Amino acid sequence: MITNKVEGDDILIEAKIKFSQASELKEITGKSKETRVAENADENGAAALVFVRENGKIKESAFRLRSTIPEDHQALIIGHPKVEQEQESTLLYSFLLTILPFLLIVFFIYFFFIRQIKMAGKGAMNFGKSKARAMNKDKNKITFKDVAGVEEAKDEVFELVDFLKDPKKFQKLGGRIPKGILMVGSPGTGKTLIAKAIAGEADADFFSISGSDFVEMFVGVGASRVRDMFEQARKSTPCLVFIDEIDAVGRHRGHGLGGGNDEREQTLNALLVEMDGFDSQEGIIIIAATNRPDVLDPALLRPGRFDRQITVPLPDVRGRESILKVHAKKVKLAKEVDLSVIARGTPGYSGAELANLLNEAALLAARKNKKRIRMIELEEARDKVRWGRERRSLAMSEEDKTRTAWHEAGHAILNVLLEHCHPLHKVTIIPRGQSLGSTMSLPKEDVLNHHKLQLLDTICMTMGGRIAEEMYSGDISSGAAGDIQQATKMAKAMVTQFGMSNALGMVQYGGDNEYVFLGRDMAQSKDYSEDTAQLIDGEVKTIINNAYDRANRLITENKDKVQAVAEALKEYETLDASQVEEIVKTGKLDQSNTPSGGKGMTGAEAATPTTDSGTENKPPKEDSGLDSGTTAPAPSPA
Repeated sequence: MITNKVEGDDILIEAKIKFSQASELKEITGKSKETRVAENADENGAAALVFVRENGKIKESAFRLRSTIPEDHQALIIGHPKVEQEQESTLLYSFLLTILPFLLIVFFIYFFFIRQIKMAGKGAMNFGKSKARAMNKDKNKITFKDVAGVEEAKDEVFELVDFLKDPKKFQKLGGRIPKGILMVGSPGTGKTLIAKAIAGEADADFFSISGSDFVEMFVGVGASRVRDMFEQARKSTPCLVFIDEIDAVGRHRGHGLGGGNDEREQTLNALLVEMDGFDSQEGIIIIAATNRPDVLDPALLRPGRFDRQITVPLPDVRGRESILKVHAKKVKLAKEVDLSVIARGTPGYSGAELANLLNEAALLAARKNKKRIRMIELEEARDKVRWGRERRSLAMSEEDKTRTAWHEAGHAILNVLLEHCHPLHKVTIIPRGQSLGSTMSLPKEDVLNHHKLQLLDTICMTMGGRIAEEMYSGDISSGAAGDIQQATKMAKAMVTQFGMSNALGMVQYGGDNEYVFLGRDMAQSKDYSEDTAQLIDGEVKTIINNAYDRANRLITENKDKVQAVAEALKEYETLDASQVEEIVKTGKLDQSNTPSGGKGMTGAEAATPTTDSGTENKPPKEDSGLDSGTTAPAPSPA
């Protein structure tokens, strides 16, 4: 059948022969065309075959048979183009085919259960491994060109990078590389940025870790991670190790709540030994950053561990301009933008706040569909960063708006009349944050010290809001709570910290008091007697009362001017310094000097830095505003 032809065509359509090594029988399967005997025989008398047709088509049928193939026919059949060969599966193949599903199930159980159990045990052992992350120049693109406003700090750390690049320059004079550098500064001044710049500049391996990464839920993990971190560092010497927020692990030992063996103390002990202990080695430089150096353990601060402490201060006016120029490269500024004006109007701002200011200005410009950032967006962003966004949607009654206008007018008038207050910048009754209004003053230059006359005038100015409010309605409200709070803090600082009280003299009182959660002893006693405490209270009250009487006299003498400023605020919502000064001089506001557009002018903020024994801090705001009894707490002037 395979080789026969009928009507000149092959009977076979397709065939598959399966060979078996175990038997000579061959299994043949396939399809063929059906045939039948023709009715008329040929001339030789033999039966003739023809195809069976249905509807004009040859009928097909499948076949399957088992037979042997003679050797003389085997080559002919196998060579046929429509015949395929297939080796019959062996016993081993059949066995594997049967057992394979079972093997897959076993593998699944092993991979997802046994392996997970092993990894769980291995993960528990990894708790003691360091979480320090290695950094290189390819990953870190920040260099010293991206650091501005802290030139002195940058010079000191650049000396460290220079030592790593050319150690012979220092070693030939007998100098050695510092073992540790502690960077100290307020939040946002650029301590971590400097560390990233070191990683981008140094020709050495750089490892970074946070102080909170050492301590976990298991006892002993912190000390183990410290040892593992230094073990990794020793394999890469010379190298740099940066510990951010080191106060999380380096606080005073033996202080605070609770007793027994504190896990942090054990971690700190391991850190002290690794930095400068019996088995310490040269070539590992520790760089740490903190904004709370007063809570660090003294053993951690000594030379040999941290040889150098670098203060990263708040930038001055030139530093702020440099920082703004660095961040301005990432945004599109209009040609008329003068960054020096913005720098002069942002005293006390940190580098992070300046970066946020430019970002907020970019968002404001995008919200207005502007192609570039203008000065007006920068000024609006300056106010927003300090006080929050304007709350123009706040529904205020006419009575509340009038009371707020009188409150702010009292502050503004005293700000202009008092000689030693910072110059007035603007006054507004537009709500911002928790405040319903603000009186903003702007110093002519960075203020590093507050003088007694300036403090007394500032306290007097804070009294003006309550006095003007009472003069308007004959009643008082809780809106002056913030003014009272900051005036009390300033007066108390004058008496207990600045030595500005004749009765108490140049003595500091209460300077050693600390909170338990800062790592100090729980039990704290006053360093002065009860009689002295009464005297302090009396002096503070005297300063406040004198300032109130002085403010009351000035407000009473200039009542008509206070009323004029209040009415102008109700009409225009915001007045700048020149407009308030014009009302003080002439008693009214000239129509040619009215606010452009009438509403929503922008300006600079009023916070300025003060110092106490050389330490810069931000004083309370000039005015917390009338806020229905809820005001944001102001920081201490000290």
